[in-house]
Amino acid sequence: MEIEIRALKIEDYDGLKETMQKAYPAMSESIWSKKSIQKLIKIFPEGQICITVDEKIAAVCLSLIVQYELFGDDHTYREITGNYTFDTHSETGNVLYGIEIFVDPKYRELRLARRLYDARKDLCEKLNLKSIIVGGRIPNYHLHSHELSPRQYISQVRKKEIYDPVLSFQLANNFLPLKILKHYLPEDSHSEENAVLLQWNNIYYSKKPNTMQDSVIRLGLVQWQMRHFKDIDAFYEQVEFFVNAMADYKSDFIMFPEFFNTPLLAPFNHLTERESMLKLAELTEQIRKKLSEFAIGYNINIIAGSMPIEENGELYNASYLLHRNGKMDEYRKVHITPNEKKLYGMKGGNEIKVINTDCGKVGLVICYDVEFPELPRILAEQGMKILFVPFLTDTQNAYTRVRHCAAARAIENECYVAIAGCVGNLPGVNNMDIQYGQAAVFTPSDFSFPSNAIKGEATPNTETTLIVDVDLNLLKEIHHYGAVRTLSDRRTDLYDVVSFRDIE
Repeated sequence: MEIEIRALKIEDYDGLKETMQKAYPAMSESIWSKKSIQKLIKIFPEGQICITVDEKIAAVCLSLIVQYELFGDDHTYREITGNYTFDTHSETGNVLYGIEIFVDPKYRELRLARRLYDARKDLCEKLNLKSIIVGGRIPNYHLHSHELSPRQYISQVRKKEIYDPVLSFQLANNFLPLKILKHYLPEDSHSEENAVLLQWNNIYYSKKPNTMQDSVIRLGLVQWQMRHFKDIDAFYEQVEFFVNAMADYKSDFIMFPEFFNTPLLAPFNHLTERESMLKLAELTEQIRKKLSEFAIGYNINIIAGSMPIEENGELYNASYLLHRNGKMDEYRKVHITPNEKKLYGMKGGNEIKVINTDCGKVGLVICYDVEFPELPRILAEQGMKILFVPFLTDTQNAYTRVRHCAAARAIENECYVAIAGCVGNLPGVNNMDIQYGQAAVFTPSDFSFPSNAIKGEATPNTETTLIVDVDLNLLKEIHHYGAVRTLSDRRTDLYDVVSFRDIE
């Protein structure tokens, strides 16, 4: 007999399915699909582990990394898995969450589950995660539920007066029961929908710098004054001034407005609008690298407003999230305004995605994008908690469109929405002559938030900064206990919002 423990591969799916069916004969409808396993392997390959016996799949465990403060100790299996999409997985999370483990009954005497648990513990230590948490089934509870409450049942299992194949095993592996989870897994009739929240602590864990240890995130928004710069170094000097100031206030994020670098268009004013924007696009990579250095050096995540980029002869309006750990994410404006098409011939981007940060999942859209409710809704369904919207508006009515739509997105998606734009005027640069803006942070509208659903706002049309603290735990509270619950009360039996790229 040859036993091997290794990373799960998509080629193992048929063996996984067969083993899971044998392990859970009463839960045949809950077998993971091949598409689900493929996604798990893609987003977190180290966390998906299998054991083979003579090259046949005999046992499997599946895991995610989550930012546990976003869920707390009162969650369901559906919530922790993001409605089985695994969008709750976060590369910057602090807890290894076990979502599945099963063993072919034929091999249970080999104690394969213990090997899988040991592998999980090794992974937890290797990744410097705080703990392993699982929602453990209690499959023998239905045999005792007529005379014992779940709490009494757990107590007797701990005293070894009752044997439970799952809970007894977890206790033997040094997992500590935290609480009983009601309605954790509705299809688990043997446990009567109960589960035990269990935790194994990594004693070697060292608190990671810049990892969210609580739910409060500090946002810094720049209301950027349009001004001429003698050269690009003068532009960098002004950018660095704001980055330094926000870093001194321990902000987690700083956001600049859309097209905040357009003062650098001045030397190209003799060209057509498109030609001058193509010239500006030649500076974008240099600026992006410089801002990434600021993000690392000042220990702050920078949302670099937006800048033009050229690719294969096409112009795009792109924003960058420059992480303080050196990572970079790009977003291209999806919805292009009539003027952007007419003057610059800009094209819309084709990717919709949430961004994993050391403060949880965030979304990033640019100006006109926020006026289309479908886009933030898709991001919200992927776990987005904060939506950043850099904008550029010339008139007050244009700004009003952005502002009111941003406020609506916060309410309907149970998230925070931060907006920041340019102010002042810029003579000598075509189509950038006047600006109207007011930075603000909008909240859902419920008792836990300000009565006007505005967490903070700057003085309009003045160069300044806005620093606001937002509490992500309040979003979880409103989702479960709000006066209205706009996400969970949707009639998805009648309508839904989907990304066609996800369907493909």
